[in-house]
Amino acid sequence: MLLWGTIACEEQYITLKDVNYVMFAEQEQYFLVEEDQEYFSVMISATETSKSDRTFGVEVIDKGSNSIEGYHYRLLSNSVTIPAGSRSGEVRVRGIYENIQATDSLGFTLKLIVPESMEWNDLYTDGTQSKIVMYKSCPFDINNFTGYALVSSMLLQNYPGENVGYQRAIVCDLHPTEEDTIIFRDCFYDGYDVRIKFHGNNPEEPLISMEAGQTISDEHSVLGWQPGDNHLLATTSPYYDSYFNSCQRYAVLWMQVYVENLGEAVGTLGHYYNVIEWISEEEYLEFSKELQ
Repeated sequence: MLLWGTIACEEQYITLKDVNYVMFAEQEQYFLVEEDQEYFSVMISATETSKSDRTFGVEVIDKGSNSIEGYHYRLLSNSVTIPAGSRSGEVRVRGIYENIQATDSLGFTLKLIVPESMEWNDLYTDGTQSKIVMYKSCPFDINNFTGYALVSSMLLQNYPGENVGYQRAIVCDLHPTEEDTIIFRDCFYDGYDVRIKFHGNNPEEPLISMEAGQTISDEHSVLGWQPGDNHLLATTSPYYDSYFNSCQRYAVLWMQVYVENLGEAVGTLGHYYNVIEWISEEEYLEFSKELQ
């Protein structure tokens, strides 16, 4: 890494080997707090190694925080050590899972206490501070996405077909043979089910996908004419992430809708945003009456 400056109209390059800074690796960081998680690590870095361990203080800045130390989180130590021969260390923070709500976005700021000569500061960056934001991550269970759901769809807003509006109350069943796959009965239009797979192995990327070639309606009922072989097809949009939230029991499906004629592409109707929210049986019955 190079620092650049001009002295007496001559270019001068100073490498970071000539200085010794200690700073947070990032000035804003996001962490998931999972059940039974011991801690998450906020990394610090140095521009130089040392022959001996280096220990620095860490404190919390309360200003601007919407979380409570000791209730939402706890520092496992008020100091951080960069071991001899290393350029990095970690501040360990324990998020208190049971005290974080499903909809919470909790932030606080850490301050690194280092000698002034080792502080990395410029017009835009204070390397001694890092804003930490925590979110709750609930365990994935595919059975939480069965039952009743409310679908709110931009596709239905643009192409309602026989629907009275942009929403549908539907039933969701676990697929009998395909792992972590849900069948959405009559998802967008009557008579046409949709299969969606949940990828819950990585809590940081809770994605869903829709296998290509699924028929969501006949063309004439939705479009008013038949540009292809009368199958309106859909799959996951390649341009936007489709994901789910285990804590709040909802999913966002970006869907590409297209038309083919005997396997040959005819055209794409568009890419549509859909929100699927799981609801109780009572809510399902109420919505069903309202949407008739």
